[in-house]
Amino acid sequence: MGAAAAEDDRAIIFTYGTLKRGFSNHGLIQEMILAGDAAFLGVSLTADRFPLVCGPYCVPFLINLPGAGERVLGELYAISRRVLARVDELEGVSRGHYERRPISAHLLIGGEGGGGDGAGLLVEAEAYYAHHSFSEELWRKNGEKGFCSYSSEVAMGYVRRKDRPQDITFLDQIRIFVSSAAD
Repeated sequence: MGAAAAEDDRAIIFTYGTLKRGFSNHGLIQEMILAGDAAFLGVSLTADRFPLVCGPYCVPFLINLPGAGERVLGELYAISRRVLARVDELEGVSRGHYERRPISAHLLIGGEGGGGDGAGLLVEAEAYYAHHSFSEELWRKNGEKGFCSYSSEVAMGYVRRKDRPQDITFLDQIRIFVSSAAD
């Protein structure tokens, strides 16, 4: 079995929002790293351009519209498939918030500043995209303009899940957000 079997037991995840280092949901990744169920691979840049926008409560969403938007800066993690369900749960995959789909990203050499042209090892990974049931409306709601990075400035208005209204589902909050008049 050896190395090939070990690789088959891990998924490579491209994180672009609150799961990144320094953001509110990174604690889940840190727990996994401490338990030996995840490893930081490095800073990365998507091979293709994708829309990265904010939804209600400044929650970041990657939209599966390759060629639109910008090349997105993020982080790559190898995560044990045994605990991948915990990330799926956080991302609301079963509730229709996000869907985990393939993405290609370049592992940047020298951190966020190095290899800015995307030169570096091309890695096949998975990312959490906005669910297809509202993704295009979310892109339009943001004026078909996105970010290349979910930075601390972009995340300034982020509201943690526990601080959001609890009497309405997040999916309903998304639907209200995309149907409301432009800001």
